[in-house]
Formats: sequence, structure tokens, C-alpha cells
Amino acid sequence: MEKSNKTIPRDSCTISPWQTLKEPFVAIADGSKTETVYDVIIVGAGITGLTTALLLQQAGKRCVVVEAGKIGFGTTGGTSAHLNTFFDATYPEVERDFGKQAAKELAEAGKEARSIIASLAGEYGIDCELEYKDGYLFSETGKQTDQLEQILQASLRAGIAVGESQTNDVPVPFERAIRFSRQGQFHPLKYIQGLAGAFQKLGGEILEESFVGDHGQAEGNIDVHIEGRSLRGRNLVYATHIPPGITSFSFRCAPYRSYVLGIELKDDNYPSGLAYDMQEPYHYFRTHKIDGSKYLILGGADHKTGHGDPEQAFSDLESYARKYYGVKSIPFRWSSQYYVPVDGLPYIGLLNEQVYIATGFNGNGMMFGTIAAKIIADMVLGIQNRFERLFSPSRLKPVAGFSEFVKENADVAWRFVADRFGIQELEKLSQLSTGEGRIAEFDGKKLALYKDVNGKVTALNPICSHAGCTVIFNAAEKSWDCPCHGGRFDLSGKVVCGPPRTDLEKVEFKGNKS
Repeated sequence: MEKSNKTIPRDSCTISPWQTLKEPFVAIADGSKTETVYDVIIVGAGITGLTTALLLQQAGKRCVVVEAGKIGFGTTGGTSAHLNTFFDATYPEVERDFGKQAAKELAEAGKEARSIIASLAGEYGIDCELEYKDGYLFSETGKQTDQLEQILQASLRAGIAVGESQTNDVPVPFERAIRFSRQGQFHPLKYIQGLAGAFQKLGGEILEESFVGDHGQAEGNIDVHIEGRSLRGRNLVYATHIPPGITSFSFRCAPYRSYVLGIELKDDNYPSGLAYDMQEPYHYFRTHKIDGSKYLILGGADHKTGHGDPEQAFSDLESYARKYYGVKSIPFRWSSQYYVPVDGLPYIGLLNEQVYIATGFNGNGMMFGTIAAKIIADMVLGIQNRFERLFSPSRLKPVAGFSEFVKENADVAWRFVADRFGIQELEKLSQLSTGEGRIAEFDGKKLALYKDVNGKVTALNPICSHAGCTVIFNAAEKSWDCPCHGGRFDLSGKVVCGPPRTDLEKVEFKGNKS
């Protein structure tokens, strides 16, 4: 994807404010030592991977982090960086589906994640602009107000500090608001760069721009294959947001994209805390200062990956912002991907022998990524973690999760059929506009076509290399996105993120302009 040389690269074409760091992190590693057997190989250099690596390195393990791009290349570089002790799976929902004790455990997991972030930032002197803020959740309709009462009571039962509020901290009319104490925010890339630096000082290695294609077991160890060479380790952690390849988690987690604006206001009417409405999808608000300038961070307009219109999502979000705020300018517009688990809670722990995963964080990646790191580190070290059972990947919750499983995968099944047997021929290649991508029939073949500003057309086989669905063009991110399991590819067909392990096939044809 085309990016500015002044920004830290991310898995998207749009730029988040976190990417504008003046001092990019420099990874240090000697990946030529093929005889080394690491205690743990961690795939993914976001908050989950780097926290896991640092905790294990602290405990005396020899670890290496392998990242397909640069540090923070994935969702961590595109998060809105809210730190909450309440989650997208609300406490009433968790009580209903898992029981009141599970809701209490979830609340404790959130508190511990918050504590780990503060502790590591303090211990290693990480200047990541960590601040504690009040968080406001507000209703706008009678139905929402009833739901808010349920959230208040269940949150109190779970042990969360929350109560009534006379304000919602934003200029949006509301019926009722509640206030969660000691929520937080930070600069996510400054934080994980601090983790990476501490990890390296303890002897840890980081391999950037190293795409992991596959892994296999040999002599009681695990061989991880990286573009023509291998690393060997005793344990493997996939901190990649969704495990690669086709696994049950491809169907137990649904990919979504969320959209965020970084807005300069005409006045100083910035939120002092964190705020959330109860719409579906909901909007979220906070303030952050970047290079001395304040920005309203406003997000929402979420939709399943490959199913909505990204440009319309940005437009809707901007209209919403202008309805309530005096907008001076919008220097930042970005989107990011997350995965929604069918039963509301993430899957953290063993995928199979010696292989660990952490996925299904919903919109709470900074918190769940942190607690996932603690759980996995403890499991590798042979320490019983009190949250291991709650988030176990092997749990079965047919009552809680089956209806959502059917709902999220109904369109996946439809795509498998429609993509193969119901293709409607689109406009001719000559009608493709510059900067446009689309799926089209050309000379009897179905192609993913993109025409750049110079008129050169790139043609790809549009069949996703993961499970065979047909990709969709994302005009905002200039990427090809899979509507089934969230795999994403750049304009040349290279894997950007998600479960695919191989690139889209390039198709050569005559007629390109030089």
C-alpha cells in the first residue's frame, strides 16, 4: 500500500495519529542463527505479542518476536486506544451466558490488564501518555435507558466502580448516563515501542518484515517457516489477532472494521473523559494531544469486513461529528480491523500442543491483548492463571454462542455459493476509472482489477487464498478484503492481515499502459 515516508507503516492505507512518531523503533535481531532453539517464538508485534514476549523474557525465557511488517503494523497501530474495565460484551450479557461468577472474573481481568499496563509503563519509564479518565455510557431512547439500568446493576454486581452521572461529557442529548471511574487512554505505539525496547534490553530478538507462512513439529520442537528459512522453538504463540490458516476460529470469530476521525475543533469543546453512546453500532469519543495539538478522537460506523461501504462509513461519521461539534478540520481518518467472538468473550490459550492463540478481542484489544499476554506467559511458565478457564479456546457455549454463530456465518455460506455460481458480468474493463477497483468478467475470467492514476491495470485472481471466497475492493484503504473471514490483500495481491498465508495470484494480460 502507498504510504507517506514520514509515517510508521500500518496494515492500512489510511493514517492514524499514532503513526506520526518522529523516532521509529529500530529492531535488533540476528535471524541467521538457524541452530538456535528459542523457548518461545511469538508471531505478531502488537500489544499482545510484545507484552507476552516481555513477560516471558523477564522470567528468563529466550524469546523471539516475528512480525510481517513493522512493530504496531496491525490493529495496535490503528486502535482508538481506550482502556476500559467494561467491555463490548456487557456484564448483563456475560451474566446471562456464563453466569455471575464469570462476570466478576471478567471485571477482575479488566482491572488486572489496567494494572499491568501501568506497572510496565512505570517499571520501564515508558512515556506513553497514559492517563486515567472517567468513562461515560449514555442512553438516548427509552429502550436504551432500560438496557443502561441493566448494565449499571450487573456492573456493580461484578465489582466495577460505576454510578449515576448528570453529564455524558459530550454535546449529545441524552436520557440517562452512568460514569465508570478510573478508565484510561494512552498512545499505543509509544507504549509498545517501550515494551519492545525493554524486551530487547533483556536479550529478546525482534524480526520485522518476516512473514510466517506455516509451522510444523519436529523432534519435540516447532519449526516456524519464514520466507525460505525456519526458526525453531519449544513453544509458539500466534499473537496475530486471528490464527492463520483455516481453523475453527475462522468461523467462531467474525471480522469487522471500525472507522475513526481525528478532529480539530473550532472551540475547546473537547471531552475531558471517555464517552460511548448505545447505538448499534455505537460511537465512541475521547481527546488526545498529538505534537501539541488537541484532537477529538471519534469512532464508529462499524460493519463486517467486506460488507459495508468504507467511504460511506467515513462520510456518516463526519456528518455525525458536524451535527454536534464545530469542526475546524479533520487531519486524520483511519480504519482498523477487529474480530467479534460468537459468545462475547475472547479465546486465549492453547490451540494445540505447544501452540497458543489469542483472538476474538472485539473492540477491546488493548485490554484483552494485555491480559492474554499474562495468561499465555503463565501457561508457558507452568503457572496456573485464574482467568485461564474463562477464556479457554476449548470452551463450549452452545446456548450462548450458537445463535450468533449462525447469524455471523449465514452470509459466509451465501458467499461460498454466490461467488461460484451467481456472478453477474460487470462493466467492461475500459469503463474502469483511475483509482478504482472492482471484480469483473474479462475474456471469460473473473478478475480483481485495479487501475492506478497512470492508467495501469493490475489484475489478480480474486479468490481468497484462505478459504476460497471472492474478495471485495475497499476504496478507502485501497485493499482487497475478504467478506468471509477478514483476510486483506494490498493492490499487488500481497497478504496484509488476517488468516491467509499466501498472496492472491497475479494475472498477466495485454493492454496495460506503460
